[in-house]
Amino acid sequence: MKKIILSLTMAASMSFSTFAQQDVEGTKDHPMFPNRMTNYVRSESTTNFDAVDFNLADNGSKIISKEGTKTQIRYDFNTESGQSKPSPLQILRNYETAVKKIGGETQYLNASEGLGVYKIVKPGSEVWVKIEMGGNENNDFYFLTVLEIEAMKQEITSVIMLTALNADGHIALYINFEIGKSEIKSESQKIIEQIAEMLKSNPTLKISVEGHTDNVGTSASNQTLSDNRAKAVRNAIITEGIDKTRLSSKGWGQTKPIAENKTEESKAKNRRVEIVKI
Repeated sequence: MKKIILSLTMAASMSFSTFAQQDVEGTKDHPMFPNRMTNYVRSESTTNFDAVDFNLADNGSKIISKEGTKTQIRYDFNTESGQSKPSPLQILRNYETAVKKIGGETQYLNASEGLGVYKIVKPGSEVWVKIEMGGNENNDFYFLTVLEIEAMKQEITSVIMLTALNADGHIALYINFEIGKSEIKSESQKIIEQIAEMLKSNPTLKISVEGHTDNVGTSASNQTLSDNRAKAVRNAIITEGIDKTRLSSKGWGQTKPIAENKTEESKAKNRRVEIVKI
């Protein structure tokens, strides 16, 4: 059996060595990770709905399985580059840094196994990332697997919003923005429309749109981001036909958390927009 496995491994290695040292036509990087390791080329990429196992402890002693939209990309070292291959740890740390920049955390990292697992939580969504390396020293090639779990839809209607405003004076909404920016994602348009519907049905109601962030980044940058996001939501509501005099906006930055900012889940709760009755 060992001889068969070795033969298959050698055959696979020989197969990839015959590729031209450039990206295979039709393959593409994942938009969350546009910058692959230097001197690696894409040789495969697939996207489909699937289940993926993620290691959380050494030697596969703890594994969880998740289902979602799976993108898997194989990167092979360009042997014609004339450069030295990075170590397995360098590859894993590179992706760890990239994940942290978009708000994620490392779940498992073991350079000797050539394996890294990372998790990114956003309001209403979850992304799992796995790096698996192979070859003579676990750096001839590596697979990047990104599993995107379908976002949980926040079913907020104009009636629910009005009830909360009358009872509590405010309601927290999880409106999705581009990472680190104030551009509202298309999937949050329904919430904007429901806010506008509430205001149209209650012509004397006035509201303040207030932005909040987690504690990642500086206080100053979070203040600016929350201001800009609140203004973006206000402007989007005005676009739906609401008189701007009925709306104000304000950013609070990281000063009013509703969770402890200790985990990605709690940080996601703090990244919110609140509608406050005036």
